[in-house]
Amino acid sequence: MTEATPFLPGLSPVAGKPLTAQRDAGNLTSNGGLIVLRESALRSGVANVVAAPLPDTRNQLLVIHSYAAMVTARMMAIAAGYEDADDLDALRHDPALLIACNRAPEGGHDIPSQPSISRLENLADVKTLYRIGIGYIDFFCRSYATPPNSIELDIDDTDDLVHGGQQLALFNTHAGGHCFQPIHIFEATSGKPVLSLLRSGKRPSGEEIARVLWHVIRRIRRHWPNVRILIRGDSHYCAPEVLNLLRRLRCDYILGLSINVKLDAIAKPWREQCERRRELGRPKVRRCHQFTYQAGSWAAAEKVIARVEATSMGSDARFVVTNLPGRAKVLYEKVYCARGRMENLIKDMKLYTRSDKTACSRWQANQFRLFLHMGAYWLLHSVRLAAPKKSRWRSATFETIRNVFVKIAVRVEEIKTRIKLAFPAHLPHANALGLICARLAQGP
Repeated sequence: MTEATPFLPGLSPVAGKPLTAQRDAGNLTSNGGLIVLRESALRSGVANVVAAPLPDTRNQLLVIHSYAAMVTARMMAIAAGYEDADDLDALRHDPALLIACNRAPEGGHDIPSQPSISRLENLADVKTLYRIGIGYIDFFCRSYATPPNSIELDIDDTDDLVHGGQQLALFNTHAGGHCFQPIHIFEATSGKPVLSLLRSGKRPSGEEIARVLWHVIRRIRRHWPNVRILIRGDSHYCAPEVLNLLRRLRCDYILGLSINVKLDAIAKPWREQCERRRELGRPKVRRCHQFTYQAGSWAAAEKVIARVEATSMGSDARFVVTNLPGRAKVLYEKVYCARGRMENLIKDMKLYTRSDKTACSRWQANQFRLFLHMGAYWLLHSVRLAAPKKSRWRSATFETIRNVFVKIAVRVEEIKTRIKLAFPAHLPHANALGLICARLAQGP
């Protein structure tokens, strides 16, 4: 028996035995979990949300890669941690990615190359992007088997630093450079994304926020006319235009309120009271008070909650405005402070799907990329939702989800009657992966 030419020559021996390396293990991949994500993509149709509105003027007799296949490949690659379109050139023969894109791992067409993906990303115009954004709101509503009685929408923005002459990029002192400042809207209870919009790198105006919320709320109400909607955001979302809109659309809201001279004067006696009580030996004293207040730009008086706190560092007061009934302490600590989870959802989007990879010169292409990363978020989040209840995977970050359930070694063998997948004999969390796959195959 002749040995093949050794791979990695010069390896040092182990336990007195020589090490030999050969490239005869078969068709291997480290992205085996993409085959499980394929079940989520097939049942949900998330790729079609992005691909269907795209105008296709190509000669269909010459088309090898449909727009749906190209979008699927891009979303799957992002979910596996390959956020750049250039990565697809190295992954064109990856068997797991081929299967995830519904292609035979050995006898089918390869994955679309980077030039094809780049042309796709620059294809959408403003009207097409609008239809994709509306499609994502519809997709969010379809993800529920039955209409919910109520939903909680958290809205926030984040900085997206740029390193070139991209359209809409502005200098932002707070961000520390030129950036975009996209707006993200998530459903807080489920963690599902509703919409992600690229915008210039400055604080959004009240008129702009109201316009975004008007489209989102009206579209959701087309599916669920009777759903109760709670809007939650920090202080720069508490603009007169926003309050007027939410009152007109019969929405609940709890929004942060920036402090001013009048509010500071109202809270002064409460701060002094907390300071006196802290001097009695308590390390921290917190009190919540509610009162009616109307700013000069508001159309009506609003219910305002003041959270006053005194510690060894001094005293301060924070305010929120709301139309919710209930005790001030409960509304502030249980309802408003719950928006802290929004930071983790944005982290999943920005850090773990790398939605800040917006390096195209045209803003339309960067918005299209943001929609692709939003689709990758849906794929990874579907794994989290399909995990066993009360398991630690329900609160795991996307990085943990990816390392445990996506980055899995698999040997793929295509034979005449079937495609055989060989997973490691000692696969960690194999039972959880099997349950996730079964639930994803059932659909939403």
